Amino acid sequence: MTDTHTWRLRVELDDSPGVLARVTTRLAARDCNVLALSILPVPSGVVDELVVKAAPDVPPAELVREIRAEGGRCLGITHADVRDLVDPPTAALRAAAMAFEDPCAAPEALRVLLGADSVSFESGEPGQLLDGGHRAILGLGDGVTVAARRGWAPFTDVELARAAAFTAMFQDVTAEADPPTAIVTPDGAGIVLRRGDVSDLDAVSQLHTRCSARTLFARYHSGVRTLPRRLLHRLLTPPRGSTLLAVCGREVVGIGQLIRTARPAEAEVSLLIEDSWQHKGIGTALLRRLAGTARAEGHSELVAWCLPGESGFERTAMRAGIPLSVRTEQGMLRIGLRVGESASEIIRTR
Repeated sequence: MTDTHTWRLRVELDDSPGVLARVTTRLAARDCNVLALSILPVPSGVVDELVVKAAPDVPPAELVREIRAEGGRCLGITHADVRDLVDPPTAALRAAAMAFEDPCAAPEALRVLLGADSVSFESGEPGQLLDGGHRAILGLGDGVTVAARRGWAPFTDVELARAAAFTAMFQDVTAEADPPTAIVTPDGAGIVLRRGDVSDLDAVSQLHTRCSARTLFARYHSGVRTLPRRLLHRLLTPPRGSTLLAVCGREVVGIGQLIRTARPAEAEVSLLIEDSWQHKGIGTALLRRLAGTARAEGHSELVAWCLPGESGFERTAMRAGIPLSVRTEQGMLRIGLRVGESASEIIRTR
């Protein structure tokens, strides 16, 4: 709970002996107690972060005035709470535990780790520092990026290094937590579901040659028969999503894809199953796995676009037990899947 008399300050002091001691003495003379002190290296030297319990009659402007009296410069001041008294290693461990227990909580874990005002999904290049250092773009893996914002003080290089270490560890752990899985079709065939990569280019190309024109048209909504390697590469390594393959032996027999949209809560989903492998539960298994991935990445809805009269995807979603809504938009069927829910339900509008 925030204490209205506890403040968190970042200050730059002269690099000379005794300056910090004199600042704390000045604050003590005003019945203010320094509860915590952290040293943050910055390119120009160091920044001292103080958590101060102020006397009820000492407003924040007075704290800043006392620091300036010793030649210091206040870079920012904000209300503090008990979490600000946790040392950085403990805060990092707590954030890691939060994210690994629930990958959907990774943005909140980053917010706690950085002491940010907010962390939200946003497109951008990881590592960017914007708005004078008050907004940082961080990557969570698979092309997922978030923006951390803090109004009262810009992020320092040390804090961004902590965030980078956290996101790298998060990516490693979540990658290990998403290993290949196996299913068995009703006729006894073993199918492996795994992430796709560029080494699967030839196998995915061959899948397209084995699919009928009708199956390809239902997936791509155009009369494609083959895909150039450039598009195959993009299919397997989408810049804003992930691709899941269904593999039998050395053959790829199905593809599921998840692509983020401009709306953070929404992602587009698509499936392509080879004709001879349809109606064997492969599409259902792919969709369930993609729905789990979507939940872990913070999405609440998946959207599929289908041709009028095509009911295959709708049936697949029903078999997967995912609540869905269907409506017509610009001559296409928009099928929305509510991946945050479990009971099967259909809402149809026209």
